Amino acid sequence: MQNPLLTLAERAELPAFDRIRPEHAEPVLDALLAQNRADLARLLADSAEPDWESLMEPLEDRADRLARVWSAVSHLWGVCNTPFWREAYGACLPKLTEYGLELAQSEPLFRAYERLSQRPDFADESTARRKSVTDALRDFRLSGVALPPEDKQRFKTISLRLSELQTKFEENLVDATQAWTLHFTEAEPLAGMTPSGLAQAAEQARSKNLEGWLLTLDHPSYDAVITYANDRALRETVYRAYVTRASETGPHAGRFDNTAPMAEILQRRHEQARLLGYRNFAEVSLASKMAESPETVERFLLDLAARAKPRAQQELDELRAYAHRLDALTDLQPWDLPYYAEKLKQEKLGLSEDELRPYFPAPQILEGLFALVNRLYGIGFERADDMPVWHPDVSTYTLKDAAGRRFARFYLDPYAREHKRGGAWMDECRVRRRTAHGVQEPVAFLTCNFAPPLPGQPALLTHEEVLTLFHEFGHGLHHLLTRVDVAAVSGIRGVEWDAVELPSQFMENWCYAPEALTLFARHFQTGAPLPADLLSKLNASRTFHAGLAALRQVEFALFDLRLHRDYDPAAAGVTAVQWIYETLARVRTEVSVLPPPEWNRFPHSFSHIFAGGYAAGYYSYKWAEVLSADAFAAFEEEGLFNPEVGGRFRDTVLAQGGSRPALELFQAFRGRPPRMEPLLRQSGLLETT
Repeated sequence: MQNPLLTLAERAELPAFDRIRPEHAEPVLDALLAQNRADLARLLADSAEPDWESLMEPLEDRADRLARVWSAVSHLWGVCNTPFWREAYGACLPKLTEYGLELAQSEPLFRAYERLSQRPDFADESTARRKSVTDALRDFRLSGVALPPEDKQRFKTISLRLSELQTKFEENLVDATQAWTLHFTEAEPLAGMTPSGLAQAAEQARSKNLEGWLLTLDHPSYDAVITYANDRALRETVYRAYVTRASETGPHAGRFDNTAPMAEILQRRHEQARLLGYRNFAEVSLASKMAESPETVERFLLDLAARAKPRAQQELDELRAYAHRLDALTDLQPWDLPYYAEKLKQEKLGLSEDELRPYFPAPQILEGLFALVNRLYGIGFERADDMPVWHPDVSTYTLKDAAGRRFARFYLDPYAREHKRGGAWMDECRVRRRTAHGVQEPVAFLTCNFAPPLPGQPALLTHEEVLTLFHEFGHGLHHLLTRVDVAAVSGIRGVEWDAVELPSQFMENWCYAPEALTLFARHFQTGAPLPADLLSKLNASRTFHAGLAALRQVEFALFDLRLHRDYDPAAAGVTAVQWIYETLARVRTEVSVLPPPEWNRFPHSFSHIFAGGYAAGYYSYKWAEVLSADAFAAFEEEGLFNPEVGGRFRDTVLAQGGSRPALELFQAFRGRPPRMEPLLRQSGLLETT
């Protein structure tokens, strides 16, 4: 039988996920890399006077062929994280990384791009083409193309090592999360947990052929305990296991330890930055972002902290008083916060997440999401049962324009399961680009980790999970609604990292808008809409503990920034890991109102910055939140379903991808630069300015 990845490389079709096996990956990757290297040598030999057709189109064809194959392999590594897929991924990744570095550090290729950019007729090329070349020249320099040979080789060696370390960090975290369970045969210790939380724990036990209830560290299970379990000792046990994952302490101390990978990742990044002539890795990271400098970011974060901290302190004081009044508690701890916050929210607002769940059945939420996007942008959705999938939980869809023409497709993998990475994400399966055969339609992966449905009923989501689905779908729309024909700046490609969260966070706003909630918030048994009193309480909940929530994000972002900007453990006379935790302690002293216990090992599981793309960029969530709140304010001002506003947002922010600077696109939509006031008003923090 032919290798299905080879077929995928030869023809721009969808991956045969029902037939792709781990052993298929390496042979096809080896063949593609060898072919691409040979083709590149021929291209460069003939590129004395390169133009778009002779240089860029062949390069894009070969890059896309490789990307189609690798997107399938890397996706399966994430959603089917078995030892076999790990072995295949681990064998392929160094080869792909080395190939990428060869291109990024190729002086002949760099010179060919330069000659192309200097052609007299280059100014006549499309905006997207010119932006793609400008971005590429910047990235060549950030990859060390201009370094002396010895430094260039060192840069390459470090990059290969970083790829390996980041993969190991993620795998340690997955293993640590899945290794811990807590089994109960009596229900009494689980008192307080909601019926849905208990049912999920019982289902977990049944899946392992156990009686009773099984708790895990997957987020739905963790949240069910930390938010609702009355037993304080149980909450502390689960909290301790969760915040010490992949570290040298806790229930699995040292077994899946990220201490060494974490320390080396920081050291290698700093060394790369110095090789490139930057003072630190934060400057490297920001070279391709909207923010001008690390100091600009720090000022932004500290300004937010100053606005949020008084409110956060009030919220914490109120919570302490409430816990004392309710249970005579005198030492409120982090494992108490979600529990008493939920009870206080119920008392103050009369609202609980479990009360909302019946109104958020997953299939209905998805239908409502489709209806909302149709009203905003004129896009239609249909099931596509002819797309092969990797698991029975996966559903597939096509997107159609107003004339009924298909222009994009996506996969949705919504539920948590064994051997699947935690969290939620959107990724490319295939990018839109124009080829000799026409336009290649974009295809996306949307992945979440919701609690799966119980027997006899649909999966019932929390409102937080509805927000997550809308958030990832916003990323998906950015990828799928693009009209850019150049792969390098199509969809989310070429978008500054601190603007890439704009479309995703923008979508979250609709989960609070009554006009939108009527499209999907209906009781899964009766079909009754979300009652008006619950709607009102839900909107009031948006600002509940907004100060604490804002400070938490500022703490993460400031820690990440200073970790990469100020890295110098030798000068402080400490080890790298000691320096990491001392940096975190200083940040918490500055902005936190309830620092966690000394044994909390949060950095060991901070995969956004140690294994993802957010190093010295976690601030992007708050930075883009300013943009998204201001963008949504335009709909509030001109009509939530105003077709002119929806069309303008689609045609500027969503359709243009990375073909123009993000600030330029935002201003084209809004008619002015972004303002912070809508975010402060949305968060209930405006009165503290």
